Amino acid sequence: MAETTNTLTATGKRKQRVGEVVSNKMSKTIVVRVERRFPHPQYKKIVTAYKKFYAHDEKAEAKVGDTVRIEESRPISKLKCWKLVEVVERAVETAAAA
Repeated sequence: MAETTNTLTATGKRKQRVGEVVSNKMSKTIVVRVERRFPHPQYKKIVTAYKKFYAHDEKAEAKVGDTVRIEESRPISKLKCWKLVEVVERAVETAAAA
């Protein structure tokens, strides 16, 4: 999940992240949890760190559990400065218990 790529735009490069949708309860906004793995500076053990990003989802196409790619953009609100590029993988649908 810790993929980072840059796309060339008119103003330069924009960061991209791949993560899992944690929430889609807001209107046109999703919360994406991005995983980052790195060795601890002193102990050299592989550590997993997570960070949540608020991303703009204009068409409300991402659901909780989906793996998505987000891209840096201009500030859209106080917390939102990322936008949804694509849904990489859909979450497995489970039948709701009745």
